[in-house]
Amino acid sequence: MRTERLQGSFHEKVWGATTLSPWFPDSNGKIGEVWYHQQDIPLLLKFIFTTERLSVQVHPDDDYARVHENSAGKTEMWHILRAEPGASIALGFHETLSPDRLREASLSGEIEHLLNWVPVKPGETYFVPAGVVHAIGAGIALCEIQQYSDVTYRLYDYGRPRELHLDHAVNVARPEPHPGAVTPAVTQPGVERLVCCQYFVTDRITTTGLREVATGCEKAEYWMIMHGSLAIEGQPAAPGEVWRISPGTIPVEGDATFLRTYAP
Repeated sequence: MRTERLQGSFHEKVWGATTLSPWFPDSNGKIGEVWYHQQDIPLLLKFIFTTERLSVQVHPDDDYARVHENSAGKTEMWHILRAEPGASIALGFHETLSPDRLREASLSGEIEHLLNWVPVKPGETYFVPAGVVHAIGAGIALCEIQQYSDVTYRLYDYGRPRELHLDHAVNVARPEPHPGAVTPAVTQPGVERLVCCQYFVTDRITTTGLREVATGCEKAEYWMIMHGSLAIEGQPAAPGEVWRISPGTIPVEGDATFLRTYAP
């Protein structure tokens, strides 16, 4: 078989959710993230569920992270699966801030109001390069695709008793406006290019009936099933699952939407 269903790991978070369906069974604990990763790919794939706002944070680029954290940096993207009425994310600021202003606003809490909070809806994609100050709001389910790195610098956490990392955060932040949601580009029928950067390429694929899907590169790629019912080489694939796909042309059948991603 040229396909493999990956096993996810569930992580409880104070801001997580108990309602995870239809992607996973509902939980007694507050699950914030479900992780998928393999050693041979420099990406981490996640499903994220929120009932509270996440901290205001920023990630370093590769150069800074190597020097200060002995790690890769972190560029990521979010694809919105579900959003309660009024749900929003913060990406960048209404206007460019100086480093001193960013530090002062983080200490005072004013940063919460200077951020550009964007209402979100299912189907939207947001690209979050290293250096963009951001926060995921409450009432959201999303897919996250990111560099395999856990380096996060917190600027503000709504009074929660967690450590802030203001020196590093101010050093790496680009406190400026963000362009907003991605405009998908149709590359062939049923295939939309969402993000293409040096770390990952991600397409949204919509299938109806029986078709063959050619992989996008000569290395393995990963399919995150978002909606619908799908058979991959005759194997049932359900929402919330992530599959490793070897290079080639793969027969799929069903009505479904999934993200295809790979490291170029």
